[in-house]
Amino acid sequence: MTLHIRDAATEDIDFLAVMLLEAINWRQDRQTATLQSIMNSPGLWHYLSDWKRGSDFGFVAHEAEDKPLGAAWARFMTAEDPGYGFVDEGIPELGMGVVSSHRGQGVGRVLLEQTIRASADRGLQGLSLSVEDDNERARALYLSNGFVVAGRVGNSDTMVLRF
Repeated sequence: MTLHIRDAATEDIDFLAVMLLEAINWRQDRQTATLQSIMNSPGLWHYLSDWKRGSDFGFVAHEAEDKPLGAAWARFMTAEDPGYGFVDEGIPELGMGVVSSHRGQGVGRVLLEQTIRASADRGLQGLSLSVEDDNERARALYLSNGFVVAGRVGNSDTMVLRF
């Protein structure tokens, strides 16, 4: 598989929404959310509402024939409307999803590393995210890229990578 990475554009909103759904429904045995339920939940939809704001950035991974396989994006949240992985208004929160049939094949790692490089190149303070307790594959990926636990919300750890 030849993987290509491109900048996420305004027109990618539908695919990003599907990737947000993949991230929420990461467990194959527990598919709890639907696209409609995400769009109707302000606490989830704020990860993509009004995409692509001036400070938003992200990437889409695709095969040579432009079949999208995953996406990672970063968005600044506010203290008044924080995300699950919120640590500071100066640190964007990472959202990431990979099509279930391509998980475990390095797509997420490539997207994460691209987003980390882009964040550092922008002179940002860091990146934050949220990972559920049972999502050991994702947790291992984040830890291997330097993220550390910075807090806790419900059954998830808030992790941060500071530059």
